[in-house]
Amino acid sequence: MLQQIKKSPVTDSAIRLVVNEDEYRLMIQSDWMLQFVLHDKLGLTGTKALCSEGACGACTVIVNGRPILSCMTLAIECDGKNIETIEGIARANHPLIAAYVSHSCMQCGYCTPGFIVTAKALLDRNPDPTEDEVKEALAGNLCRCGTYPQHVKAVMEAARKLRGGQQNSHE
Repeated sequence: MLQQIKKSPVTDSAIRLVVNEDEYRLMIQSDWMLQFVLHDKLGLTGTKALCSEGACGACTVIVNGRPILSCMTLAIECDGKNIETIEGIARANHPLIAAYVSHSCMQCGYCTPGFIVTAKALLDRNPDPTEDEVKEALAGNLCRCGTYPQHVKAVMEAARKLRGGQQNSHE
């Protein structure tokens, strides 16, 4: 005889998020993913939902200094945390933005926010990465258009600008 499994009810919860230095207090359902809250509830459309399985990196955001896949993270787990999205990185005019443009890193552009956010997290913790370290950091981000070599060049250029134009110590 099959036993019926009871589903736990979805509950509403109040959470506080600090997103790109702006504070938000909102009611969410306990099963909402962070990507949905950022994109659909807060209107931060740079955080993309491409695979919704944690395989492409398009939904990457920085939470308390670490890059995470927002499609695989419950919003309720982020209560009280600091979140940085592509909009915050662009607002701060981070050198990655200009480097991505100058190196033509995007064709369709759908993957670009996730790449830039991932690269920013790398440069925050390692301002002097090697090309191999950049490739490793970006390995979880997929690009249908195949612009991978350009991403590495852009990140290396942005790193150089952040270091005040100094050459990479690994060169």
